[in-house]
Amino acid sequence: MPIQLIAMDIDGTLLDSRAQVPPQNAQAIAEAASRGIEIVIVTGRRFHSARLIAEELPCDAKLIVSNGALVKSVSGETHLRSLLAAETARHILRASEEFRPMCGVVFDRPAAAQVVFERIDWEGPFIGPYLRRHRQHVAEISPLANCLNGEDPVEVMFIGPCEAIRAAMNRLEDLTIRADYTLALTEYAKSGLSMLDVLAPGVTKGATLAAWAARRGIPRENVMAIGDNWNDREMLEYAGLPVVMDNGVAELKSLGWTTTLSNDECGVAEAIHRHALRDA
Repeated sequence: MPIQLIAMDIDGTLLDSRAQVPPQNAQAIAEAASRGIEIVIVTGRRFHSARLIAEELPCDAKLIVSNGALVKSVSGETHLRSLLAAETARHILRASEEFRPMCGVVFDRPAAAQVVFERIDWEGPFIGPYLRRHRQHVAEISPLANCLNGEDPVEVMFIGPCEAIRAAMNRLEDLTIRADYTLALTEYAKSGLSMLDVLAPGVTKGATLAAWAARRGIPRENVMAIGDNWNDREMLEYAGLPVVMDNGVAELKSLGWTTTLSNDECGVAEAIHRHALRDA
């Protein structure tokens, strides 16, 4: 089936290990768009972070951000929105007290206080680099639950060493309100960094991509998805043509899906040329 929509992750997929968009990737994406193929960026990043990457592409792209919680245009127009209930977020915070230094609450806001932490270690080895890049969007509120003052957040997030984040995930897997939220895990074993997002129930990259493709009238058979990490799994399962990066987690690569080159070898460009442009 001809590819009508290409959905791609950002980190570890579109970007190389220097966090740059290789020119080959940008050129292949632009050529696909010029042939009428819809380009959708699907990422765990917040909108304002993802938009900086989308603006580097020489074509229009829609953005599915926060692991599926929001669908936006680069201009900021919101197309789909699934927020986490504030009371559920409060329960999550109460149940994860020991992980508070790693925990933040994310809101869908235009500028300041998009990400709220109880106390920020700007020099911390994991949270520090992330927060310094987004300083203008970060705020401190203590106790953290006070940020939930009637506004539903996009998510509760945890960021830190892989082992600690796995422990946080195990804790949240066993709560009595488990049906009230979805967990999305991202791990970068080489750097030891991991992120866990607590989202509204049913929210995944795959579910939101399916909803967006249906709105656009594009069958799943005509969707290609490219990803590398745990939080990409549902997106890859949905797509008619799932493609896993060579640098992807071993478990995804073992599921029998098509693979492409690594992110440092322009795997996105290779996949687009091999599968989307060959017969376009």
